[in-house]
Amino acid sequence: MQFKKFVEDQVFSPTLIANALRTTKSEIAGTLGLGKDAFSRQTRIRARKTQTRLRERLEILNRVEPEIGSTIGAYAWFRAEPLPGFGGMTPDQLVRDGMASDAHAYLDRVSAGGYA
Repeated sequence: MQFKKFVEDQVFSPTLIANALRTTKSEIAGTLGLGKDAFSRQTRIRARKTQTRLRERLEILNRVEPEIGSTIGAYAWFRAEPLPGFGGMTPDQLVRDGMASDAHAYLDRVSAGGYA
């Protein structure tokens, strides 16, 4: 997954991301903990919180895609796989709650051969 494929006018594009993940912008906003109108205006799309959450999602998907084998598979994992040690929270829930660094720490431990 190349980040530059999701950049338009120097920001991450919710439309390009939604199309690649075969979902809607509304679902993307909801899974990021943003309001449904977060992608309705350019000022909201360019907002720091919106861009940060989009970047965090792409970073995690980018890390797991090679192991899972596809972008869609990585997105399914992101949305549905409960992570041990986080009370059954999924990576999606961690990002939504502003805990993307915890998801990265989990992936670091697993990639180093450690237990989750």
